[in-house]
Amino acid sequence: MRGQRSLLLGPARLCLRLLLLLGYRRRCPPLLRGLVQRWRYGKVCLHSLLYNSFGGSDTAVDAAFEPVYWLVDNVIRWFGVVFVVLVIVLTGSIVAIAYLCVLPLILRTYSVPRLCWHFFYSHWNLILIVFHYYQAITTPPGYPPQGRNDIATVSICKKCIYPKPARTHHCSICNRCVLKMDHHCHILPPALSKLPTSLRPSFLSSVALALGALTVWHAVLISRGETSIERHINKKERRRLQAKGRVFRNPYNYGCLDNWKVFLGVDTGRHWLTRVLLPSSHLPHGNGMSWEPPPWVTAHSASVMAV
Repeated sequence: MRGQRSLLLGPARLCLRLLLLLGYRRRCPPLLRGLVQRWRYGKVCLHSLLYNSFGGSDTAVDAAFEPVYWLVDNVIRWFGVVFVVLVIVLTGSIVAIAYLCVLPLILRTYSVPRLCWHFFYSHWNLILIVFHYYQAITTPPGYPPQGRNDIATVSICKKCIYPKPARTHHCSICNRCVLKMDHHCHILPPALSKLPTSLRPSFLSSVALALGALTVWHAVLISRGETSIERHINKKERRRLQAKGRVFRNPYNYGCLDNWKVFLGVDTGRHWLTRVLLPSSHLPHGNGMSWEPPPWVTAHSASVMAV
């Protein structure tokens, strides 16, 4: 394909060069000389109109994706409301089917111990789903405070033009920075941050069968002490340091068990019951801007600034 294109463009370029060379000579016909001068003038005008000292491939890509950004800003952000309504309708319909169709069949066929177990587990699961989903869609993910100068920051957001603390990223759908942002999920209107960690584990575990792959993926991220965005950042950083003969170490990885304790908000043994198995609206560890490990973490790396 490239060979055919070069064969077609080669003669055209040769003719253009001959015309430009003839334009330099006085023996050139006035008509041809005028065409060459107009070509040069148009070329200069085009360069002056399109010249940008800050331009480049990134600018061209941003300009090409501008319609996509407009679509995200004006259309996709309303998908969250639609998906929340669908989740509520589907959950309600499943509960109605269970009570109207499944429950009469269970009462006739199951033994008493098995009936008691199913009755207890199903209602415990239903309470956790309703409670944690309500908490997840009504709790803000956490935003960096504005107008304060005493916050440790690592960079400036190119969209908000505000300082960004460590692990903070900009959500294009919410149109603002989110502390420890993971990703924007349309079944939860705010962008997913791993700050209100106690609000989602039970909900996600309850729909693990329907969202098995997503649950496994996030379980791996939690075990490594990463968010979805940090997964890609750490991968690039690991390759960069590996090329220099150095080893990358995630400063927020406290070990698999301690990472899960931080995620679930488990400080003591009884919290496995009060904060994991029972509905709980406890606050997560830290404030989302400084990332010192909890005092009960057994081993951790030195605290560093990371993006």
